[in-house]
Amino acid sequence: MIGSQLVMRYRLAVAVVCSFGVAACDDDTTVTPPPPDLAVQADLSTPPSPLLARFAVIGDFGVDTLDEVAIAKLVKGWRPDYIVTVGDNNYPNGETATIDLNIGQYFHDYIGGYNGTYGAGSGATNRFWPSLGNHDWYSTSGAAPYLAYFPSLPGNRRYYDVAIGPVHFFSIDSDAHEPDGIDATSVQALWLKDRLAASTECFNVVYFHHPAYSSGDPQFTEPRMRWPFAAWGADVVLMGHQHQYERLVVDKLTYVVDGLGGALNRFDFATTQPGSMVRYKDDFGALYAEVYDGKMLFSFRNSRDVPIDGFELTRDCSAAHVDGGI
Repeated sequence: MIGSQLVMRYRLAVAVVCSFGVAACDDDTTVTPPPPDLAVQADLSTPPSPLLARFAVIGDFGVDTLDEVAIAKLVKGWRPDYIVTVGDNNYPNGETATIDLNIGQYFHDYIGGYNGTYGAGSGATNRFWPSLGNHDWYSTSGAAPYLAYFPSLPGNRRYYDVAIGPVHFFSIDSDAHEPDGIDATSVQALWLKDRLAASTECFNVVYFHHPAYSSGDPQFTEPRMRWPFAAWGADVVLMGHQHQYERLVVDKLTYVVDGLGGALNRFDFATTQPGSMVRYKDDFGALYAEVYDGKMLFSFRNSRDVPIDGFELTRDCSAAHVDGGI
């Protein structure tokens, strides 16, 4: 089998989840098992070694509230090598006056070229890899405060890619203000197609703000972002905007909505969409990932560091990325 082989592994049995209230088990937030063709027995053995890197993914977080404090403490307690964001870094309106308060106060030591007031940054080595959300575009000057705040981002900084060890990250701007477009034939999309084709890393991780698929309120889902990611070589797609956690498998590719970074409120689910595996909205949280040779382990954890969901990606790193490889 060429490319990535997706393996779903439950860290928690559904009965345990429901009994201990880790995830709600009503009609809206039931933790459901994967289809038989994707399901495997849970493997609780010690992860393979050596651990190459660990990283965190946060979304919808930049509000300077006690909830953001809790998630920042959670994430930094994992001691990640770097942090990825899926947008809405600077509420409410993406202004210069609030950006350091909302981001630098908590994550300055990860930001390359940091010029804020909360201490030392990460020097010349950037370890904070954000993507633009709609709130980051709301300032009177558009995304200018965001772009000025992150001088170490490559490319045009609205969308870019960076390879870190065996993982190649692709940050996409899913907001309608993006001048290079957000549909599958846009300048931005064709850039991603070309960059994915050129990638030689083991794993290709695509991330952006507005979810292509979601069981949340349809007004917060962006169908224009339903690009052929798997065919282009992506191994997983990470998203935000919906203030929920959800994992879906669509056309054999895993999509994760990770919008519980602390922003003001949590959203109810609407109609459960095809491919939805796990849905959670009971607490804020973040996504934790470990990188090994040929394997990535993901775990969504709530603000109390309780695991809510876990899944694994494995692939032969010598194989080309073709049609998602599944």
